[in-house]
Amino acid sequence: MATTSQTRGYTATKEQLLTRLRRIEGQVRGIEGMVEDDRYCIDVITQISAVQAALDKVALGLLDGHARHCVVEGHAEGSPEELTDELMAAVGRLMRRG
Repeated sequence: MATTSQTRGYTATKEQLLTRLRRIEGQVRGIEGMVEDDRYCIDVITQISAVQAALDKVALGLLDGHARHCVVEGHAEGSPEELTDELMAAVGRLMRRG
């Protein structure tokens, strides 16, 4: 992992973000255990849905930080049109799952 001095939109809440991601990682390991234990299908699916919702919340927070810090405050390189296109492409990728 490369170290950079550049500030990102999530820098101020990086530890909180990492804590959330570790919690999600634990949820995924829990799902793995459920499958190993032959748990009821619907219970496994319910837990998968919870992980997806948690990841969506993280992604939305990152998008919010990117929009406010990188786009609005001008910390990202590119024209307003390029930055908007990049942001909307990221939103489109986030919404297009399933």
